[in-house]
Amino acid sequence: MLTTFFATLDPMLMLFICIAVGFILNKCKILPENAGKVMAKLETWVFCPALSFSTMATYCTINTISAHATNIFFGICCVAMCMAIAIPLGKVFVREKSPERGIYMYALAFANGGYIGDPVVLALFGDEVLSYYKLFYLPFSLMIYIWGISVLVPTGEYKGGILKKIMNAPTIAMFIGILVGITGLGTHLPSFVHSAMNSLKSCMGPVAMLLAGFTIANYDIREMLKNKKVYVATALRLVVLPVVLIAVLFGIKELFNSVLDTQVSNMPLFLAFFACAAPLGLNTVVFPEAYGGNPKTGASMALISHTLCVISIPIMYAILIAVFGPMAAL
Repeated sequence: MLTTFFATLDPMLMLFICIAVGFILNKCKILPENAGKVMAKLETWVFCPALSFSTMATYCTINTISAHATNIFFGICCVAMCMAIAIPLGKVFVREKSPERGIYMYALAFANGGYIGDPVVLALFGDEVLSYYKLFYLPFSLMIYIWGISVLVPTGEYKGGILKKIMNAPTIAMFIGILVGITGLGTHLPSFVHSAMNSLKSCMGPVAMLLAGFTIANYDIREMLKNKKVYVATALRLVVLPVVLIAVLFGIKELFNSVLDTQVSNMPLFLAFFACAAPLGLNTVVFPEAYGGNPKTGASMALISHTLCVISIPIMYAILIAVFGPMAAL
């Protein structure tokens, strides 16, 4: 448990430093007032597309898909359940159809499984298991860019129907990355292209947290901490939804083993935990800010959920091990 705690604490402290820097930059008027929108545009048009392209070009290949079809299958099951739960729950949180409802739908469907999940998995299990995790997370990445971002963009921003709304910069980069990965062109790209993509995608997390801190500084923190809906969403995101999802996935796994007479391990359950027990995602700040929406709720979600996950992730992981045994023994 202590190993998990410190593995979680290190990236969390880095992110909190970025939040604090963004907060100070705003309060001290070091950056202009439109700096938040500039950072959001950089996230939307540069850093996020670099991440989606790089992920797909690296992991979405014929060999990896065929070798890890089981993990990808369980990833598909997991993201389908997340969306099936999040869409009606979002309507409970916000009765009227509004951008606020989309923020809650996204937050309940997609955790920050990249910038929290990746470093924790890497610290606990190493590069090999991280590659399994990235493949498990592929269906999440697809739905984040195809559906998730579309619900965060305020209505009216796009003229021309749902297709134009879906075809945003990260989605286009993702499809190009899939094409590069499937055709095997990813291994033939010049090294400077890989270096550029890796450098750009590594900016996404820190800049998103700078933006969160910059945005938080525009509001009364005490008021943000009093948002009861955000605490309920955080409890669902960090505790309730992971428990439900893992329980259902365990049932699917057992049915899978029984019907097909196979021996699928409990690894997909652990991968689902790191994908779904992470805090509320940062895109709830990035995309409303970039497209003229209200990022206040997303900033409150980032502040509260990223603080509480330092406690929840180690405890939940310890319970997972107690129930299913250590992952190393699988």
